[in-house]
Amino acid sequence: MKVQSSPPSILARKLTLLTLIGVWALISSQAYGQSQPESQPQDIAHELETYALFDESTPPGNIAIGPDGRKFLSVHGFYGQALRMVELFNDGSVKPYPNKAWASAPDENQIGLYNVLGVDVDQKGVLWMLDTSSDDHAGRLVGWNTRTESLEKIIYIAKPMITSGSFLNDLAIDNKHGTIYLADTAANEQAAIILVDIKTGQTRRVLEGSQFTQAEDVDMSIDGTVITLGGEPVRLGVNPITIDPESNWLYFGAMSGTSIYRIKTDDLIDVSLDMSALENKIQRYGDKSLSDGITVDGGGNVYVTSVTQGAIEVTDSSGDSRTLYKDQRIVWPDGFAHGPDNYIYFTVNELHRSPVLNAGKNASQGEFKVMRFPALFTSKTAR
Repeated sequence: MKVQSSPPSILARKLTLLTLIGVWALISSQAYGQSQPESQPQDIAHELETYALFDESTPPGNIAIGPDGRKFLSVHGFYGQALRMVELFNDGSVKPYPNKAWASAPDENQIGLYNVLGVDVDQKGVLWMLDTSSDDHAGRLVGWNTRTESLEKIIYIAKPMITSGSFLNDLAIDNKHGTIYLADTAANEQAAIILVDIKTGQTRRVLEGSQFTQAEDVDMSIDGTVITLGGEPVRLGVNPITIDPESNWLYFGAMSGTSIYRIKTDDLIDVSLDMSALENKIQRYGDKSLSDGITVDGGGNVYVTSVTQGAIEVTDSSGDSRTLYKDQRIVWPDGFAHGPDNYIYFTVNELHRSPVLNAGKNASQGEFKVMRFPALFTSKTAR
């Protein structure tokens, strides 16, 4: 994403450069569900609920939930809103977070945020906001302490750890090793995972262009229409990324992909392992739909936001995938968060109707919301 506030100009520049953001934007146009719940047991159909509704000022991007249950949302840049981050309260109201200055575009002192999608809260209560890079500025991890309400740390993600086509999309926090893993969707052949040491700020780029981070050769379509870019079917690499509650396994996959992979965090942080050795450590965990977000509970259930089906799917530890919820309210499901109440929360933002994806016109129909459902695995701890 760019510094400029107009999403259409952002997309136009990125399309000219044939970089990720244009690809990712076009993909979103396939993203809505059309039917009442199906392919699910009747006893869980009623458990999917709308937690909060938003007006056009707050199209949600991703959601993060702290150990104390506080909820935070990135505001999706494709609608051109001035705010970048908000806190979500139990009554459904929101306010700029951490404050109006930080939740807005950066000022001359770099107080503020450019464009944030990925957000998560670590076990110390630090909210990490992934501020994506652009041609004229590096990416940043901005850590805000939600307990002391003060700036904790800023970690810059600059070249050569990022490329001209980088799109720092999402993140997962490894509390055991003090590491944050970033999904750099990038141009497909440059898709990679970036490791960031929270204490030192040291970064390392791994699995760039790997078969496990690149898109699979599978079309993205809705209602029989294949999404294309430059006359070619869209292919988009690693985006969905998550970590288990014990920080033992990192789960990830290509957005344009039908596979969930995982790798032990002990192996991923081992600097002695080159790309070939790392690839040998990766396991195919199971099937998934073409997806934007994933999360995993303590029982090994990997939840998937299916962008092509307008559904929530789950892949269990046996590798089997099934539809958990398919519902007309799920209009482009985006990011997940697992709350301490053992509910799985996810955002809905109908990106295919955003000005970026609709010839500059906002055709949104009020489908901005956070929804939730109970996790399949009962646990006293949550991510």
